[in-house]
Amino acid sequence: MIWATILMALREIRRNTMRSVLTTLGIVIGVGSVIAMVTLGRGASARITADIANMGTNLVIVSPGTERRGPTSGSAKPFDLDDVRAIEREVSAASRVAPAAGRAALLVYGNKNHNATITGTTNDYLEVRGFGIALGQSFSDAQLQAGTPVCLLGATVRKELFGPQDPIGATVRVGTVPCTVVGVLTSKGQSTFGMDQDDFLVMPLRAFHRRIAGNNDVATIFVSAVSDTATSKAKQQIELLMRERRHMAPGQQNDFAVQDMKEISNTLGSVTGALTALLGAIAGVSLLVGGIGIMNIMLVSVTERTREIGLRLAIGARGAEVLLQFLIEAVTLSLLGGAIGVVFGLALSYSAARALTLPFIVLPDIVVVAFAFSATVGVAFGFLPARKASRLDPIEALRHE
Repeated sequence: MIWATILMALREIRRNTMRSVLTTLGIVIGVGSVIAMVTLGRGASARITADIANMGTNLVIVSPGTERRGPTSGSAKPFDLDDVRAIEREVSAASRVAPAAGRAALLVYGNKNHNATITGTTNDYLEVRGFGIALGQSFSDAQLQAGTPVCLLGATVRKELFGPQDPIGATVRVGTVPCTVVGVLTSKGQSTFGMDQDDFLVMPLRAFHRRIAGNNDVATIFVSAVSDTATSKAKQQIELLMRERRHMAPGQQNDFAVQDMKEISNTLGSVTGALTALLGAIAGVSLLVGGIGIMNIMLVSVTERTREIGLRLAIGARGAEVLLQFLIEAVTLSLLGGAIGVVFGLALSYSAARALTLPFIVLPDIVVVAFAFSATVGVAFGFLPARKASRLDPIEALRHE
């Protein structure tokens, strides 16, 4: 009897193919949207995590902040090389310390020019930030000490100025300063936020201070902790040391920032997780809309088939069988829409991930939940029309025009 009821429900769905397709469209869009939003959100989280790991999971970044002066605030004084040496000398949890200062400048080689960021630093910067040498070599100790105007090119700068040509030994004008290229850095590509990580030129810090900046300021200090588990200790030691060196009274707000990459990763992960959940919830609303569509169509179907229902009830069919038939129709429509929605969602998220250069990460639990929810929608929204059909009075149903 149940199998006959199922076949009858399927026959009714096939008899009204166009209406059935339009009815399932809301479920298709709902399931597809949920899967696409959650998949893209997880891909974005993975991309952010990878970018931060690429910068170094044991990295601590020290930078000047803002200084409070009563009701107003202003830029705090920058660091200097004495601060860098103090961290190297007194912070036991630090393995490498790289001072850095930067400025935008026009780079010129032959008849080509390109605007890029100039970073003055040491070889430790390459180790701390995870940059390798693709061509040539890093700075020698003599070049660092003497402030020789030599430079390392990021992959983007090399491409813009030299193309496929070997740049080693060439002279690039940095602003007004001629600089000899001694190496090319390995490429890191774009970050999650669309920033080109290869669009810069690196000079020895002393050369940058003398030739470009005209001062001895250090804008940022990159510190590599001795291990992944020592970043918190390094951060605490650096904060205490900088407060002491900057003569800050107890309770006074820091005029500098010490950022642990693990904290940054966790914060960004929480933000992307919350956004993913929000987008998934918004997309899930379309599932409810699809369920309402199913209920409306099933109510119309009950009205259209009132005489048929009355005939079945008159010749002995039970109300439970009529209820089951209409429930099966509603659930079948939902499951069909859910299956198509899964394929649609995966295809959409794959295409979007490729376009946004995000990793494509399929979450089986989300696929199962979205598909199961589509079946639940069918039961929930199909019950009212099915119940209405099962409670029809046979005599009144037979009289229906």
